Amino acid sequence: MAKEIWKGGTLVYPVPAVMVSCGDINGEKNIITVAWTGTINTNPPMAYISVRPERHSYNIIKESGEFVINLTTEDLAKACDYCGVKSGKDVDKFKEMNLTAAPASQVKCPIIYESPMNIECKVKQIVPLGSHDMFIADVVAVSVSDEYFDESGKFHFNASKPVCYSHGEYFGLGKSLGTFGYSVRKKPPVKKSKPVLKKDASKKDAPKKEKTSKPKKKPTFKKKKTKS
Repeated sequence: MAKEIWKGGTLVYPVPAVMVSCGDINGEKNIITVAWTGTINTNPPMAYISVRPERHSYNIIKESGEFVINLTTEDLAKACDYCGVKSGKDVDKFKEMNLTAAPASQVKCPIIYESPMNIECKVKQIVPLGSHDMFIADVVAVSVSDEYFDESGKFHFNASKPVCYSHGEYFGLGKSLGTFGYSVRKKPPVKKSKPVLKKDASKKDAPKKEKTSKPKKKPTFKKKKTKS
């Protein structure tokens, strides 16, 4: 196998494809599709999105200092793509894609109600990088759809059929290959089964001996001693 050398480029795939809602639920609001996004810190929880300054949502997010990352599913894949190619200057994306703008809990911009998980963010820092500006934000609240909880209260996000973006295409996750830490997890001991002995081929066609029943012995009784 040979390798070709390319110039540096953005080829880290797959990546999440999310719909970022912004603006004011009671005023101007919009949705922008973003693939340059992710978690950057656990405690405190922080996330980022990178947006080109020429995008319609850029100034909305910059001025409000808020946005919501709405995770995307297979059912939302078409809407996700539409919100990435159409501009909020020309169309109402919520209306065109039949998406519900619902109130968030900690920010003024709406969440997309149909998304299984809505991550509310407040901008902490804007970092100009070149083609994009990175919005570094604190995660202030997360809304999750209760239909993906089991009876024990565990949230099964993968049951929502999330999608990712890879080199120009959208994909479902496919089958699970393992859980976190499975590569070092000790396997339970395997119960040894009794060895199955192969029959001697030479005896395979040998005639079976007929079983003969032995005559039953007559029971013997001890004689009683008589007094003399």
